[in-house]
Amino acid sequence: MNIPIFELERVQSLFENTVDYNLTESGFHPYTLKEFLTKEEIEALTNTVLGYGQTNGSIPLRKRISALYNGADEDSVLVTNGSSEANFVACHTLLEKGDEVVMMVPNYMQIWGIAEEMGCTLKSFPLISENNWRPDLDDLRSKVTAKTKMIALCNPNNPTGYTLSNEEMQEIADIAKSVDAWVYCDEVYRGAELNGKTIESFVGMYEKVMVNGGLSKAYALPGLRLGWLVGPKELIEDTWAYHDYTSITAGIMSHYIGEIALRPERREQILERNRTMLNENLKVVRGWLDGYGDLFEYVPPKGGGMLFIKYNLDIISSDLAEWLRIEKSVFILAGDVYGMDKHFRIGIGERKEYILNGLERIKDALKERFNL
Repeated sequence: MNIPIFELERVQSLFENTVDYNLTESGFHPYTLKEFLTKEEIEALTNTVLGYGQTNGSIPLRKRISALYNGADEDSVLVTNGSSEANFVACHTLLEKGDEVVMMVPNYMQIWGIAEEMGCTLKSFPLISENNWRPDLDDLRSKVTAKTKMIALCNPNNPTGYTLSNEEMQEIADIAKSVDAWVYCDEVYRGAELNGKTIESFVGMYEKVMVNGGLSKAYALPGLRLGWLVGPKELIEDTWAYHDYTSITAGIMSHYIGEIALRPERREQILERNRTMLNENLKVVRGWLDGYGDLFEYVPPKGGGMLFIKYNLDIISSDLAEWLRIEKSVFILAGDVYGMDKHFRIGIGERKEYILNGLERIKDALKERFNL
């Protein structure tokens, strides 16, 4: 097998359903259909004909998606089975063997694994923890070359929660333009900003931009498996061709529910609910962490559904996560999956009491093993 194991997804798949407290969830506590839909909408859903539908996404859904991006229309959008399929399709559309990819790190490492399997050359440029996770754009500028085909980003960032400023975004676009490279940005957490202000998309900042999005993270609807790509129309036509060879289409019921979720009033209700959870949960988690003095270090996230934490204990992160899972049935995501030992990630988009109960288990464990 040429493609590397996607460690982050594999470790979560193995253990997230086997513990009492899964603190690795990076989105928000999901809606039920009864919570989310009106009686009339549920009735309409039960009368849905379970056919294929339009394979690139229904026209009403693509119109809702395109309204979120400057200068886009429904022909600028491809609907996919989650943003993970969007990443796979985008890489196979934009990249060829031998191309160079420069990627923001830390990051959701799916694109890295896909590009590696495709035979691309990979470079990284860092977000700097000592600088509140701001990117080192001088490092990015030094690493792009005439061979660079893609600059890959995640904004808001997984796992740090950093959001690029408009000035940083424009500088990245200018760097890409200087070598005629694509900007590809994972924007699946757009809408989950703690200050309540949705950040700008890269769409419209430069002609060679493609972004992904979806309903799994900021919208708390992961079970729909609904994602999308937005970009130049001729490139979206090409992504559709690849999509025909992968999953062909997202589910017809996901098309229906997704269009409802993106209606302006409903969308604002969803985002307000989730941002409220983020702010309330971040406050209590910070209080818990700060109670340990300098044992934990962190930069408060600006967006996303998680907190990335550095710890000062004599144990590597994968061993820490395994120990907590086995001894206390609580699951955290080890920083090792991002190539960053002595860190771990916990989700802050879950129900508050659930998070606090999980942290209480960790408190007991730290007391028993480290006398803390």
